[in-house]
Amino acid sequence: MRIVGGKNRGRALKAPKGQATRPTSDRTRESVFNILTSRLGGGFQDLSVVDLFAGTGALGLEALSRGARQALLVDNDRAAIKIIEENVRELGEADNVTILKREATNLGPLPAQSIPAGLVFLDPPYNQSLVEPALISLQDNNWLAEDALCIVEMDAKETIVIPDIFTMVDQRKYGKAAIHILKFTG
Repeated sequence: MRIVGGKNRGRALKAPKGQATRPTSDRTRESVFNILTSRLGGGFQDLSVVDLFAGTGALGLEALSRGARQALLVDNDRAAIKIIEENVRELGEADNVTILKREATNLGPLPAQSIPAGLVFLDPPYNQSLVEPALISLQDNNWLAEDALCIVEMDAKETIVIPDIFTMVDQRKYGKAAIHILKFTG
């Protein structure tokens, strides 16, 4: 696994051993970021990014590599947090990253010195119905900027349930995964 674009392009990322973490493939990540580059117009410059169910931190770190201002990397697994810390350190991004050990479905307040996110990645464990409560937690705790984009990766066979404060703007299938791009309208 590696960063696929930007200043850290080609740099390797570590992933936890075992099946507890399922990182987004390089090919899928590259496709998603190509779509986002087109949708964002000005690119990732100065965006605040949240990576929920971060696992390795690859999605948030990819956004930083492409010019995002800051990233909040959130996971509730101790082994994943350790890998995220190593990846952040290896890429020299410690000044731009906040790592939080929290439940994505019960985020609590946005950390001090953080600004609401213009871009959020949600890559929860498949088939556990975590997308809707995580989206609601983002909104209820004021983690979202106006018109924020939320990128959801889930099993292609899984049905997405989105709160009415979001609008589906795109969806794609990549093998066994489906990517849904939602816009915050609340």
